[in-house]
Amino acid sequence: MTDVSVRGLTKHFGRVRAVEDLTFDVPAGQVTGFLGPNGAGKTTTLRIMLGLVAPTAGEALIGGYRYARLPAPRRTVGAVLEATGFHPGRRGRDHLRILAQAGGVPRDRVDDVLDRVDLAADADRRVGGYSLGMRQRLGIAAALLGDPRVLVLDEPGNGLDPGGMAWLRGLLRDLATSGCAVVVSSHVLAEVAQTVDRVVIVSQGRLRFAGPVADLGGTGVSVRSPEAARLRAVLLGRGHDVAVTGGSTLTVHGVTGEQLGRLAAEAGIALSALTDAGASLEAAFLRLTDGAPPVPASVTTADTR
Repeated sequence: MTDVSVRGLTKHFGRVRAVEDLTFDVPAGQVTGFLGPNGAGKTTTLRIMLGLVAPTAGEALIGGYRYARLPAPRRTVGAVLEATGFHPGRRGRDHLRILAQAGGVPRDRVDDVLDRVDLAADADRRVGGYSLGMRQRLGIAAALLGDPRVLVLDEPGNGLDPGGMAWLRGLLRDLATSGCAVVVSSHVLAEVAQTVDRVVIVSQGRLRFAGPVADLGGTGVSVRSPEAARLRAVLLGRGHDVAVTGGSTLTVHGVTGEQLGRLAAEAGIALSALTDAGASLEAAFLRLTDGAPPVPASVTTADTR
């Protein structure tokens, strides 16, 4: 199992303090959302994590090593920072073959990742003719070539249609279930709320929160049903945290709206309203990044040991 540990990370560009004393973890087997407004220091942090920028102080360790000292970095870490850097005249399959050869990855792995990102049918087209969503899938395929144990994604949903977003959610959950440590930076909070187990929120280069989504307070899925009592019993039986917030309304933690809807359908329980955690996550995000003082490190890191 490989995790990511960020301790006291600081980066100054002259007089600009891009990152200041960040400390958080990205555990193996979970999806961690890395959130913050524009200019919060997210991209700088990810670039330090990947060895592309040297920190002023502190460190970002992957499985206990800085990226540059990993024995096999391309087999340990996969990353997508932007859906660019592709030669427009090169075919998608050839792009991946070149990367596989450079990284010492078996050539047959190319077909595996093309299938995984649903690009097999378009693999012999030139990348210049790809849509933004297709280029995003190609970037994810490149990140998966080495079967990495850590995956770093910056705005991976750019250009994906609703079906593509659902596919991406399933992919990230499958990777986490297999033991991969996944960190996703995104501005689409409603999507993040359906995907991640934990969040790290930064603002003005400083940590505001790090921990499980449920610990933000106020997050959860609100559901209304004419059979609220039976639905509550079903959810409690599955180990979910359920609060009765009205005569026919429940607030449920530890489950996404999609998962709750599936459980209700399996039990034959009708729902009259379902509101996912996205809106609540947005409220918590705005509260934590709107000039509020940073949460003390003793609080934010207590759950990341």
